[in-house]
Amino acid sequence: MKTFPLMSLGAMAFSHACVALVVCLALFLAPNALMAPATLLVEPGLGTRQIIQKMRESGQLREPFGMIILSHLLNAPLQAGEYQVRPKQSSASIFGMLWRGEGVLRQLTIPEGLTSYQIVHIINTAPAMVGQITTLPPEGSLLPETYRYSYGTSRYDMMQTMQQHMQKTIAHLWEKRPSNYPLQTMQHFVTLASIVEKETGVAAERARVAGVFINRLRMGMKLQSDPTVIYGLSEGKGFLDRPLLRKDWLHQHPINTYVIDGLPPQPIANPGLAALQATLSPETHDLIYFVADGTGGHVFASNLKDHNTNVAAWQKINAKKNSP
Repeated sequence: MKTFPLMSLGAMAFSHACVALVVCLALFLAPNALMAPATLLVEPGLGTRQIIQKMRESGQLREPFGMIILSHLLNAPLQAGEYQVRPKQSSASIFGMLWRGEGVLRQLTIPEGLTSYQIVHIINTAPAMVGQITTLPPEGSLLPETYRYSYGTSRYDMMQTMQQHMQKTIAHLWEKRPSNYPLQTMQHFVTLASIVEKETGVAAERARVAGVFINRLRMGMKLQSDPTVIYGLSEGKGFLDRPLLRKDWLHQHPINTYVIDGLPPQPIANPGLAALQATLSPETHDLIYFVADGTGGHVFASNLKDHNTNVAAWQKINAKKNSP
């Protein structure tokens, strides 16, 4: 009977282990078999083996052992999130992506001039977030811009981020206001900016519109801003399903600047950065009236006679637009 020295058996075992290790490493570095990018959702609480099984079943992973070994050696679980696995991406690359938590970043764009009601609706219906916002934040406390978020982000946390951005923006702008700025508080500043935001979408007009309202405040005139009427009629939703009527100007509401003096007690929307900046640097002029010009902008006047002429011109344009 032939025998093998113990040294030879040990050498053979070592040799086989080396071969297995080389094969395992080669597979760990080899590309996967995907033909197109695939989304991988890793729910919170999934263990490494569960994640690996999920990827193997979908063809996103070629070799599992390297992931298991590395995860054990590094004592770091793979992170929950939404990931994009590319065709020909290696198991090593996928492991690094999951280990570092380099998930897909989504975007949520909040347009300028929406009410808090409208913004909360956008957040509550945004995909891949968790939780629901059930209490509206104060009007004018959310900064409209584009926000990035990942799978599983809390909707409440997203709202808080918007509030923090607005607080920082307002504080920064208010600190640099002119020494002769006519408004006394940040609240008044944001309230006027919200009206300016709703009155015009033309960038070049914002500072001029702000100047009109500053002039009216100084003269003790009512601001007579249609968006404040709409805000009251819509109960803060910010839109009507019908045109504004003359009788609406008499609607008794604490936001309606046709019936109250001065600024409303709160903003009527969430103004964007451009409207905030324009309101902080209003144009100096003697204009106190403006009306739509039919092209998306406005014509301005410093007296009632010229304003009435402009209104008549607008009424002709509007009638022509609406004629059959």
